[in-house]
Amino acid sequence: MSQQKKVGITDTTFRDAHQSLFATRMRIEHMLPIAEKMDKVGFHSMEVWGGATFDSCMRFLNEDPWERLRELRKALKNTKLQMLLRGQNLVGYRHYADDLVEAFITKSKENGIDIFRIFDALNDVRNMKKAIEVAKAVGGHVQGTISYTTSPVHNIDHYVEKALELQEAGSDSLCIKDMAGILTPMHGYDLVKRLKSELNIPVQLHCHYTSGMASMTYLKAVEAGVDAIDTAISTLSMGTSQPATEPMVATLKGTSWDTGLDLDSLSEIAEYFKAVRGEYKQFDVAGNTVDANVLLYQIPGGMLSNFYSQLAQQNALDKLSQVLEEVPRVRKDFGYPPLVTPSSQIVGSQALLNVLAGERYKMVTNEVKNYMKGLYGRPPAPVDPEIRKKIIGDEQPIGGRPADQLEPELEKARKEIGQYMESEEDVISYAIFPQVAEKFLEERLSRETKTDFQIAQEGPKNGQSAYHPI
Repeated sequence: MSQQKKVGITDTTFRDAHQSLFATRMRIEHMLPIAEKMDKVGFHSMEVWGGATFDSCMRFLNEDPWERLRELRKALKNTKLQMLLRGQNLVGYRHYADDLVEAFITKSKENGIDIFRIFDALNDVRNMKKAIEVAKAVGGHVQGTISYTTSPVHNIDHYVEKALELQEAGSDSLCIKDMAGILTPMHGYDLVKRLKSELNIPVQLHCHYTSGMASMTYLKAVEAGVDAIDTAISTLSMGTSQPATEPMVATLKGTSWDTGLDLDSLSEIAEYFKAVRGEYKQFDVAGNTVDANVLLYQIPGGMLSNFYSQLAQQNALDKLSQVLEEVPRVRKDFGYPPLVTPSSQIVGSQALLNVLAGERYKMVTNEVKNYMKGLYGRPPAPVDPEIRKKIIGDEQPIGGRPADQLEPELEKARKEIGQYMESEEDVISYAIFPQVAEKFLEERLSRETKTDFQIAQEGPKNGQSAYHPI
């Protein structure tokens, strides 16, 4: 066996772990007390921002996401900070204009992000190139990302082709993002082995534990030469989160892949988060269970909880199995998109409508119409032409990069939010989430004009509003 360097561990506790387990509700007050101890562990990086955290900070927690990033940067002096960026979607659910992409990434770097993990829901590299270009220009490390799924068109050759495109576009490393937890150990070994032989950049693996296979897949990926893996501290791991850090560290200890991390330190951190998790019981619906359904339907945990919620509202929980069976059919009609934000919402909502309406595509969402028009990008396989015609008639989908259809957005946002603006970051927040940010910024201004006595009279706010999975 050839000599291997140690395997890097990216910790996801401050971002994907709580996003996956309790609806992205962890507050900064529960991060800062343990941050210094985590900073000393020696993680390859810590994923602390992006994904749904930006939205949730303002929508539910009464926190400024930019201020959160600055606070974490101050507390984590020695560790590279990483964010998840949805390509041209940034941290939102639609494509944004290039001027907003430039501003967002520039400010993200200034406020503390070192590594930009950039993906696109359709693996359309055209939707990632602008973000890659800007992140490189501001001195960030670009981790080009492949969203992993299975279908008749998704094989190792397909992924290698995408990986080479991302390397050519300027990626400094590559991530395989297995958001549904469906990458099997043997296929994981073959995929990593092939990527390592074809690429000149490091390869990292991000798996969710949903199906129960992820730890085994990590071990086989390590044997195949993977450079880094994503884990969460044990008390915020497994279920729909990532595999636990401590067992992986123990498994690799004393081998040529030794992570170099200290189990005693990790154990102290785990105890801290065990107590923290108890603070979020009302949102903690996932538990640490294995969901074998994901192997059949490829439905990530957050998507499944959305189905429960929406069907319960319609008094139609008895139709859940029909919805689960409809998802793969819709996905096939749509050209086999990976089920990750926003394509998971697009496919999931349509599957739900098809079942509730009792007729396929009798009702369609605006997002589905835009998808069929090519406004989200190029699907992995052609969409079903008959289904497309039923949805958008004879209208032809666009042929180029979707963002080329968009007008600049920043100046318009600046004019609209001027009365509440205190920084350029405020303009960016508003441009991405107009309604959420305006409410947040208005309330911030209101707080700033109140006296200390008025604030004391109101009492503390914990930001824990009604459950809303993201």
